[in-house]
Amino acid sequence: MKINLDIPKNLQFRAFYMFFIMIGAIIGVDMIGSPGIIFIRAGHDSWISIILAYFYILLLIFTMLYILRQYENADILGIQTDLFGSFISKAIGIVYIVFFASQILATLLIYIEIIQAFIFPESNSFVLGFMLLSLIVYSLLGGLRVVIGVVFVFIVLSSWLLLLLIQPAMQMEFLNFLPIFDEGIPAILDGVQATAFTFTGIEVLFFLYPFVQDKDKIGKPLFWGFTSTAFFILLLTVISIGFLSAPQLERRIWVVLNLYKLQTTPIIERLDYIVVAEWMMVTVPRVILIMWCVIYILKRMYQIPKKYSVYGLAILLLCIIPFFDQHFEIQNLIESSRIVAIRLVYIYPFLLLPLVLFKKSRKNKEN
Repeated sequence: MKINLDIPKNLQFRAFYMFFIMIGAIIGVDMIGSPGIIFIRAGHDSWISIILAYFYILLLIFTMLYILRQYENADILGIQTDLFGSFISKAIGIVYIVFFASQILATLLIYIEIIQAFIFPESNSFVLGFMLLSLIVYSLLGGLRVVIGVVFVFIVLSSWLLLLLIQPAMQMEFLNFLPIFDEGIPAILDGVQATAFTFTGIEVLFFLYPFVQDKDKIGKPLFWGFTSTAFFILLLTVISIGFLSAPQLERRIWVVLNLYKLQTTPIIERLDYIVVAEWMMVTVPRVILIMWCVIYILKRMYQIPKKYSVYGLAILLLCIIPFFDQHFEIQNLIESSRIVAIRLVYIYPFLLLPLVLFKKSRKNKEN
């Protein structure tokens, strides 16, 4: 397996788009329930957990970027090959494939479950999965530039959802945040761990970096993309804690939808119907980016043509979706994915860093 890649110019994209890629890769359908999950762990000090997680993951992102910059134009698979050899690199690549596939499946299952709970209770999960995957497959077959274009358009078109948070924000009860630090350090750190899983998606940087045209300008889009996402998660959590009571936050699965459900307008009585439908534009970019990574890994490691891997993965996911018909089964899948994410996304890059620096120092001495 080649360490450094020679990417044709027609496949490269400008660093500016990493801003939207960061947002698209992190924000997904699980964001609807994240404030409640973080609140169960850290209580009304959840906002502190999010801020601490933000600084940790920001350090992680720039550690990943530093590792990538030690090579001419390598991805994580090439770096692993240089450090551990082809066999171990492929073994870790398989872990990435399974992890990404589980995230894609979990995202699709959560969104299908929300549609069935709020809009179409009798709808068939296979049919809904087929409709979502058809859009995803169509985007992937167009190539990386089409994928990034879809991510850009969907993020821009779904940004108006932030305006619907104005009303609950104006009705917040600030006493819900007092007393500060009442939950204690262990609870806050537990909240940091829960928040960290919400930020999964940053690992796509390891695979997209070789395709960036102006790599010297990638730092700012990465920073502002991740910061915007972290601010959005913080905003959702703060509004949820201030607007809803503690029992409501602990009892309800999809907390964010309740912020919209309680609102009415003279024209539309149930805004949550509109939000659930529009949230597809939030869900699809994440799935497309992660699925592109799976296809890229398969092609890089085993030279499987894109068309075969796209259709093969889509059919596999479509066959699995009907078997997850209970909420607890989806939660078990998410929990398994979370355990892998802690090790693969949040610890592994820090373990790689000293090995990369050691390898670089050895090469410098030999030269």
